Amino acid sequence: MNSAAENSEKIKRRVKEKGDQIRKLKVGGISKKDLGSHINELEALKAQLPDENKSLKKQTKEKSKEEIQIKKPKKKSVEMMETELRQVRLDKIKNMRNASIEPFEYSFTPNKVVQQLTEEYDGCLKNGEEDEEVDVSMAGRIMTRRVFGKLAFFTLQDETGTIQLQFDKGRLGDSFKDLKAWTDGGDIIGVRGTVRRTDKGELTVYAKEWKMLTKAVLQLPDKFHGLQDISKRYRSRHLDMIVNPDVRDTFRKRATITSMFRRLLDEKGFLEIETPVLNSQSGGAEAKPFETHHKSMNLDLTLRIATELHLKRLIIGGFNRVYELGRIFRNEGISTRHNPEFTSIELYQAYADYYEMMDLTESLICSIAEDPKVCGGLTIPYGEHIVSLERPWRRVTMHDIVKEKIPDFNFLDLNDKDPESLILAKKVAVNAGVSGIEALQTVGEIVNQCFEDLCEPELIQPTFVIDYPIEVSPLAKPHRSKPGLVERFEFFAVGREHANSFSELTDPEDQRVRFEAQAEKKAAGDEEACDIDEEFLMALEQGMPPTGGLGIGIDRLVMLLTNSPSIRDVIAFPLLKPDT
Repeated sequence: MNSAAENSEKIKRRVKEKGDQIRKLKVGGISKKDLGSHINELEALKAQLPDENKSLKKQTKEKSKEEIQIKKPKKKSVEMMETELRQVRLDKIKNMRNASIEPFEYSFTPNKVVQQLTEEYDGCLKNGEEDEEVDVSMAGRIMTRRVFGKLAFFTLQDETGTIQLQFDKGRLGDSFKDLKAWTDGGDIIGVRGTVRRTDKGELTVYAKEWKMLTKAVLQLPDKFHGLQDISKRYRSRHLDMIVNPDVRDTFRKRATITSMFRRLLDEKGFLEIETPVLNSQSGGAEAKPFETHHKSMNLDLTLRIATELHLKRLIIGGFNRVYELGRIFRNEGISTRHNPEFTSIELYQAYADYYEMMDLTESLICSIAEDPKVCGGLTIPYGEHIVSLERPWRRVTMHDIVKEKIPDFNFLDLNDKDPESLILAKKVAVNAGVSGIEALQTVGEIVNQCFEDLCEPELIQPTFVIDYPIEVSPLAKPHRSKPGLVERFEFFAVGREHANSFSELTDPEDQRVRFEAQAEKKAAGDEEACDIDEEFLMALEQGMPPTGGLGIGIDRLVMLLTNSPSIRDVIAFPLLKPDT
């Protein structure tokens, strides 16, 4: 056999070997992009075949095209494919350990993060230029891999962003082979190298060394489809954060918001003091509690539905400004604005009233919104609306805003003790299209229901609704000049409540009468009505100074300031039904 024939046979063998390799890689679950370099090598080999082997080239080409199509086997389920891919990664872990390489490292010391490096090289380095003097070490997760023979490009993601990594065999030596063999999308690696800007202008870390820090056993969601199922996003929040940077940004802003609340209040002389989560009886709000039992004490307990009563006892005890930012638990329905456990901040200031609480609410929320790490200004988008937080915010009484919707009738003209007034109030409300009226027993409750049905959904811009009926405000001080009303406000924006405040009730006898009315409602079957709290009444008889109280729902405020449509979008791990 002459040399040409020998060369031809040699090339044929290499073509066959490459084809076999591609088949094995395909079974192993290699991505299209990673398979590309192998396809290029196969095509290069086929190009070396002599002309008399055109038929073989054509046959091999058709066969290779069929082989390299990445399709899910028709007879295999998605679960089976995922199981096989997982096994391939487990095999890589075994192979690494056989080679004395630890796939789950103990530590690594990066000296830069993506955002820091990007800022430092903003406007620096021309296209194709390298900073050979710098020594950068970074760590993060591999989001994409592109391997081209002796060259590879990865996208690395850390907490602050993404950056391109460049690897080549000439610089890495033998470890380049390991890089190709052992890494997959989702792995966490550490790299050390220089910084360059590619010919296309992309800032890149040009690696001299790399190290496996954590070998991921599971693959990342598909790059192009990602996590589209809403329930799966909430259930697998860790994946949601990996593949959706905006989600991480939302929780970073949430952390800033809660931190700023504490800092701003601390600067105003408030003290944060923790109060009990387990209570012998519920109080401080109208809500159904979660119930539990303390075994060794043989004591029935509830999870707190508010921090109010204990914080007021601190005011009685001599603290002038107290607050607590913490979890609240209410056994209620789930919706886009309700979650059974949520975060609130409640604060109490001695010698203040609800007017001062309005000013404080504006000050706190506007200061937070203006922070560059939150909104960076007072004009913010929410859904299809543009919300202006510029002060002062609108202030309107509940009766006045209801009258805007029912202009020919004034509920203030009714006598709450007159049965005919109650009948007339119900008739007017029903004619206005208000639901749930028949079960209500007072004019005040009807006015509140009219507000919730007719007015609340339309309050897009920040609004303080003030001066509520006494029947729906059992812990607020009677209005100093309007009989039947209390000094209370709620802050509304984008059609929902964000804060609630009172001039706090300090008269123990009045408080007892209201507790007794609540107890009667509970005895009649109202699961949200509260009990008579004798310990609190005893403390109140000791004397509480005039006090302004304020509660702000952290979750809803974060929704507003991050343009999030659902409360589950701003709670890292919301309560979900078991996945069946």
